[in-house]
Amino acid sequence: MPFPGGLWWLLCCRQGFTLLRRDYGEADREADGEAEEEEASFELRAQGDQGSLEVNLSQPTRSSSGSERSLLVAEEMRSLIVEKGPGPVEDDPDALVKGWLQREVRGGVKTPWIRPRKYWFVLTPDSLDYYSSNEKGARRLGSLVLTSLCSVLWPDKQTYKETGYWNVTVFGRKHCYRLYTEHLNEAVHWVCAVQKVIDSKVPVQTPTQLLMRDVEEHCSSPEVLEQIYRCNPILRYTSSPLYAPLLPFPYGSLDQSAPSPCSYTTLRDEAVKLFNSLQQLESERDPVPLMQGVLQTCLDLPPLVDEIYCQLVKQTTEPPAPGGQGDLHYWQLLTCMSCTFLPSPPVLRFLHFHLDRTESRFPASEMAKYACFIREALGKTKGRECVPSLEEILVLMRRQEMICTVHCPGAPACSVAISSHTTAEEVAQELVSRLGLSQSPNLFALYEQSRRREQPVGSTTLLADVLTSLAGEEREQDPPCRLCFKHYGFLDTDNVPRDSLEFALLFEQAHEMVLRGYVPTSEDTLQTLAALRLQSLNSDFSTHAPFPRLEELFPPHVLHARLPAPRRRPPTKCRGARLRAGLLAGGLWGQALAKQRAERDQRLRGRLREEGASTMAAIVEKWKLLQGMGRPEAMAAYVALVREWPGFGSTLFDVDLRASPVGARPQRLWLGIGAKAVSLYKPGEPEPLDSFCYGRIASFGASDSSTFRLSVEDRDLLFETSQVDEIAQLLNTYLTTAGARRPPRPQEPATSPPDRTAPPQGLCPAAGPWQHRPPVGSFHS
Repeated sequence: MPFPGGLWWLLCCRQGFTLLRRDYGEADREADGEAEEEEASFELRAQGDQGSLEVNLSQPTRSSSGSERSLLVAEEMRSLIVEKGPGPVEDDPDALVKGWLQREVRGGVKTPWIRPRKYWFVLTPDSLDYYSSNEKGARRLGSLVLTSLCSVLWPDKQTYKETGYWNVTVFGRKHCYRLYTEHLNEAVHWVCAVQKVIDSKVPVQTPTQLLMRDVEEHCSSPEVLEQIYRCNPILRYTSSPLYAPLLPFPYGSLDQSAPSPCSYTTLRDEAVKLFNSLQQLESERDPVPLMQGVLQTCLDLPPLVDEIYCQLVKQTTEPPAPGGQGDLHYWQLLTCMSCTFLPSPPVLRFLHFHLDRTESRFPASEMAKYACFIREALGKTKGRECVPSLEEILVLMRRQEMICTVHCPGAPACSVAISSHTTAEEVAQELVSRLGLSQSPNLFALYEQSRRREQPVGSTTLLADVLTSLAGEEREQDPPCRLCFKHYGFLDTDNVPRDSLEFALLFEQAHEMVLRGYVPTSEDTLQTLAALRLQSLNSDFSTHAPFPRLEELFPPHVLHARLPAPRRRPPTKCRGARLRAGLLAGGLWGQALAKQRAERDQRLRGRLREEGASTMAAIVEKWKLLQGMGRPEAMAAYVALVREWPGFGSTLFDVDLRASPVGARPQRLWLGIGAKAVSLYKPGEPEPLDSFCYGRIASFGASDSSTFRLSVEDRDLLFETSQVDEIAQLLNTYLTTAGARRPPRPQEPATSPPDRTAPPQGLCPAAGPWQHRPPVGSFHS
């Protein structure tokens, strides 16, 4: 059935058509739009400021008027845009790549009845042009001038699945070309060619970059510097919005098709948005949330760090009210930036000059105090994993230190003053000195402790990042997460004095191992340990003594093991029986089954309470037999009972040993890492299945993020675990401390052993070179 005439005219106007070698419809509109792109494709050196925008950079004492500057810009624009006429397209000597491409997909899966519109594209060393046809004298419909700021995206497979075409996206200053072709090889060829042209262009420099270089060159001439600042408003405070970033950013540098949790746009747009956010700081009564938002954006988009530094330097240069509330808000954000991010060397030099200039112009002012604090912070900042918390931002705004609370088992909590640059090693060293543990041969470290997990904090980890992450977890967990100071490596547990603080730490850590089920012993011994724990807490038995909860004295898994295992019904093999069971489960029978499950759970809870009551009664009876035993004796007896297990002093990790036969299920084991050997235990068994001294270990490392490999002589053991980093770090610590050496193999020449500098006593050493590296590494690497 033919289309009506009106519908044909609508399609022609929408698609465009050619009559007597003249293009009509959409082609005219595209040509007009691309003409604007051609005229606006040059990156202007000063936008958002009026009047005299820039002095002559080679001679800063001379300035040019606005009309002269506009004339220079116009001439420079014309020098970049190559005049092209409707000459012979096929014989263009400057053409690098040419061919038929679709500007937009008008066919494809959704609308296959509309014929796709193709254009003849020509890539030259200066631009990407497209014409109505490849005939001689064809009209040029548009041109995209290519500079170093342009970018091109590779073909997207998702677009091919939806439309049947491979896409090539080229980003310009105001427009982007979304080109499509049916062949992947052709799309890749175009992408590589366009990228090669972009890479050949001289990097574009913005006025801010040129002026930063001029300021650095004439920093010893005050008169020239004052002339530069006076004649260039782009370096000074402004209350007007910013229409372009101060530094160059690629056009469309963010992947527009990739999903983003924060819905970020291009870097250029985000830079302009951030300047608007900075201007809101001046009137904000509570600027802390806005400051944290700016810091989070810089953490998510690292290229914006230099831009924010330049914007803050601009807004703190010659403000209308120096030292006012709005000006101090800028300095406070600059303080937070200096404690979180380190700028690039050119921006860092410009920032140091700005700090010196502020201190010389406003001595003994709040701005000068902030400048001094920022300079010291920049010398210590190495990068953060988290943005400062709200509490840390408040402390930084007052240029003060934070107070960190570290819990010590068996001792009062310690308060330590830290800054944004304090590491876990520094805090551990201070606690070792404060608690009198400097002479101990054992190793200590800080731990992140919660109900679900406990893991050591790396020695080079910033404690401010740890506190920020713990603050986020505190809102979700009860009891909250906390920092603890504990033993990390047990090198000598036999010669610890009983009246020392270290013995109290050892006692508390042994009790934690018992509660977690990492001390395989009889139930009677566990009841005796619980009675000794009560004696150490409350002394002799008394009915008025406070009783801890049973799970704080006795391993909960022992009580759960007494309960009968739930009966499992065999799966129904008949398909009709499964269908009937599913239909009945959704009706009245489903309610009856739910009621039965609730009654069964209630009976199990009642049984668990009975077992807990009987266990507590047995513990109390044993407690009564300890009449007259002092707290030190009870602690010593507790540690002596736990030390009877051969694996005491080892750190246990839950691992799954991969079996040799393909398809076999992994075996759940305990991997015990001690000062002298590595042992494998079956959970609940006191004797190890196998034990390897460090002389037998050839190498170890992480095969991937969840697999740890241990090479023992001529065999490899693969363990599946979520604690790969912790295992490798502890092994590296013991080997480094003991000064172990790997003997050379007979078929290999002996190599000189690396220098192993012993870590300070009482500290957990820094992470070794194996961390975050998938390849397997030996312990001596």
